[in-house]
Amino acid sequence: MSDLFFFGTLRHLPLLETVIGHDLSDITLSEASFADHQIHWADGHAFPLLVASPGEAAVGLLARGLSAEDVARLDYYEQVFDFDLIWTEVTENGVSRRVQMFWPPKTGHTPGPLFQLEDWAPKWGDINTRAAVEVMRHRGHKTAAEVGAMYGMIHVRASAHVAAQAENPVLGPSGMQASDVVNRDISIPYANFFALEERALRFRRFDGSLSEEVERAIFLSGDAALVLPYDPVRDRVLLVEQVRMGPLARGDHGPWQLEPIAGRVDPGETPLDAAHREAREEAGLELSHLHVIHEGYPSPGTSSEFFYTYLGIADLPDEAARLGGVDGEHEDIKGHIYDFDTVMAMLDRGDIRVVPLALALHWLARNRETMRTGA
Repeated sequence: MSDLFFFGTLRHLPLLETVIGHDLSDITLSEASFADHQIHWADGHAFPLLVASPGEAAVGLLARGLSAEDVARLDYYEQVFDFDLIWTEVTENGVSRRVQMFWPPKTGHTPGPLFQLEDWAPKWGDINTRAAVEVMRHRGHKTAAEVGAMYGMIHVRASAHVAAQAENPVLGPSGMQASDVVNRDISIPYANFFALEERALRFRRFDGSLSEEVERAIFLSGDAALVLPYDPVRDRVLLVEQVRMGPLARGDHGPWQLEPIAGRVDPGETPLDAAHREAREEAGLELSHLHVIHEGYPSPGTSSEFFYTYLGIADLPDEAARLGGVDGEHEDIKGHIYDFDTVMAMLDRGDIRVVPLALALHWLARNRETMRTGA
């Protein structure tokens, strides 16, 4: 059996249980301290740093009685973040103990304020715990380095899952819900920027019985915020054009598509925050107000992706049609401005082939006079 000292987020017990794969009933937990160090926030980030601080002590969690498999699972998880398992000395109840701990890599991050787990947990605890579920599913299939390279998108998918769990349930007329699905096996045969999940499951039928076991594949993505910028004074919209892999893979002659502004909702970010950020990144726009058009699934039969779609009130002079995008994401985006009648004629002709944009334009057509009143 092994004793490990944790100074960071693994002190969050649901996260620790997820990583080791069982509850903590056989593990002894106590407070201990690591001399000449303190725990700080990484400035601008959602994780802690261990900072040398002579005469101070980093107070953490000592877990005693961990099995070899527990340590192996913990080591895999921490290697995702380039932590190394080392031997060190900590103090427990005034007694020095030789234990193991995970030593963080040199990152170059600037230390922020002192880190308190109780400040971190309300915003990040559930997200990081959910992310750990996917991380540990990759054990035995991907190296820790491979998982580390895609952890950003794992975090995005985890954030979307937590957001779904926090919503007020919206059930179909039958009243059936997630508990009416029995999962026997869940695996992730492919994961990179996106992921593919396979499930072997049975589901409740409308006659009350359970179905035979079926296999289903789901395209895993995060949540996204979409914005149709509208200038109610000039009565015009801004659409963005960029190359899209979906039409390209389908064999479409025109993979460059007109769309609303769109982008993923990052972990810790609200959909409204994401909408404003994406408007700045993709089109250089500052939105004065956002109106909710719709919140829902664009393709629930195959994808977990969830869209928060908005009409964004903006000032759209001719020069607002510009090139945009984030260089680091290899985006090449061109803005186009159309007056209302022109864009609706394009929709009627079938020139607009992106369904969320069609939805947003139909919403605008129904609410246009209200939007223009007092503008």
